[in-house]
Amino acid sequence: MKKYFAEIIGTFALVFCGTGAIVINEVSHGAVTNAGIALTFGLIVLSMIYALGDVSGAHFNPAVTLAFGAAKRFSPKEILPYVAAQLSGALLASIVLKILFPENRSLGSTHPAGAELQSFVLEIILTFLLMFVILSVSREAKEKGITAGIAISSVVGLEAMFAGPISGASMNPARSIAPALVSGNLQSLWIYICAPIAGALIAVLSFNLIHPNPPKI
Repeated sequence: MKKYFAEIIGTFALVFCGTGAIVINEVSHGAVTNAGIALTFGLIVLSMIYALGDVSGAHFNPAVTLAFGAAKRFSPKEILPYVAAQLSGALLASIVLKILFPENRSLGSTHPAGAELQSFVLEIILTFLLMFVILSVSREAKEKGITAGIAISSVVGLEAMFAGPISGASMNPARSIAPALVSGNLQSLWIYICAPIAGALIAVLSFNLIHPNPPKI
């Protein structure tokens, strides 16, 4: 249960701080800025990896958990409990933000700024890059070394910085599902479920081509 509780806390922190930055940026008429939002996402990921990485592996993302399973670094029987914990933490964060900012209509939900196909492809590529880095700096389903958190959080912040204004730079189904459900903004949600999962699985295939004998559990 420690692992699942850690995933709840970590995903809650990610969604509360990350989408909270988006909400507060809207409420404050741009005081946080897009750069501030990207920095918030990167820093909370960095903090939670160091706080909880040795407990649960600090996935905080159903696409990451599924990819670790596909890479045979993670027990298949743990996938559903992890995803359930991640969705629970994300939903709790969005509910708290709804209570704090009841007049905000989006709660930081992700939507394409342009064509849906554009954001779909962008989210696949963004998640591919993120998962490729995660696989490269992790042992089994956990980060290794003190630089792992820096590498992963840097990718999150970088991608949120340049792609956030177009696709939302979700890279995480839980991060998009929770605010969409709580706010009722379900349009285009399929993009932020399917694309991150596809991108993460492509990263596993690509990583295995480069490293034919990856570490297994």
